[in-house]
Amino acid sequence: MELHGKRIALGVTGGIAAYKAAELVRQLIREGASVQVAMTDAATRFVTPVTFQALSGRPVFTDQWDARIGNNMAHIDLSREADALLVAPASADFLARIAHGLADDLLSTLVLARDCPLLVAPAMNRQMWENPATQRNIATLRGDGIAILGPGCGDQACGESGLGRMLEPDELVAALIAHFQPKLLAGCRLLLTAGPTFEAIDPVRGITNLSSGRMGYAIARAAREAGAEVTLVSGPVALPCPPGVTRIAVTSAQQMREAVLQRAGENDVFVGVAAVADYRPASPATRKIKKDGGAPSPIELVANPDILAEVAALPVPPLCVGFAAESHDLHDYAEKKRRAKKIPLIVGNLISDGFGGDDNTLILFDDEGQHPLPTAPKIELARRLVARIATLLEKR
Repeated sequence: MELHGKRIALGVTGGIAAYKAAELVRQLIREGASVQVAMTDAATRFVTPVTFQALSGRPVFTDQWDARIGNNMAHIDLSREADALLVAPASADFLARIAHGLADDLLSTLVLARDCPLLVAPAMNRQMWENPATQRNIATLRGDGIAILGPGCGDQACGESGLGRMLEPDELVAALIAHFQPKLLAGCRLLLTAGPTFEAIDPVRGITNLSSGRMGYAIARAAREAGAEVTLVSGPVALPCPPGVTRIAVTSAQQMREAVLQRAGENDVFVGVAAVADYRPASPATRKIKKDGGAPSPIELVANPDILAEVAALPVPPLCVGFAAESHDLHDYAEKKRRAKKIPLIVGNLISDGFGGDDNTLILFDDEGQHPLPTAPKIELARRLVARIATLLEKR
């Protein structure tokens, strides 16, 4: 229910992607939003207003002369009641009209008369998207402070493939959720690690740590929502990259160290969330080790680099945040780790409290003491952590 209490005005224009807007309404309602739909005449050729009325539980508006509103000013009243106006799909024609301030139907008039933020999700053929006229219109809209969501790349209804697909409903919902988050890290550059590392024994076997990467990816998403420029150095996980985040895929601890040290000096914050393997084989076999019936050959291990400690020891380090996942004595181990690495903040959790799941229980350790965070979804905890990071940045 991340959009609980939010009032969304949804504009639907003509295009085959209009069918996705029906699922978008369903997902917005599921997240707690109330949705008021306004359609262009062309949109009604693809999906009927009855569909949106059934899904939203509200009458759908298609005519700027609709007499159901007492003052006959739907274009005024609908925007005054909304926290945000999202147009999805937004056709090439509609984008051109609002870029030039035209207002000749209900939806374009609503856009011009609004006093709430406007977000648009373009949807069109790839050549229409790439056309210089469309790109000029998009540049104008961006310059006017309008958020452009997408488009995506892939197969299109015309049989071609390329940029121009409307983002999927779950992507648009995530963009709306991000829109409403406080921009606590605006202008900040944040680098973080997530997931496990894998240290090869031979081409098919290795040493690793259990880690789903969910907490690190949640922090990357929350930091991006807060306005930061986010670079995510990720070990092998089965998670999609959060929208707007730059992901660098690595496998081993040494690869992760190299990727981090190349970028640490350019960032304001470094968050070491990854479960980096403590050791690696000294001499990985180049061929698969075969069982010969005898005793297994011993594997000599060497220590992996301490990436967080190296970043914290830079001449001008970013604000460093570490993680301590412990099976017991969390308070002692986490604080000891924080002091040893000389970092301002460490996030501690017991592996029994959310290892690999969607929820977690965290304790923040810093110079001011301990700050327990109650059990909650990882994205909520990530947002609380981002708020704490923002506070520490203000004090630097």
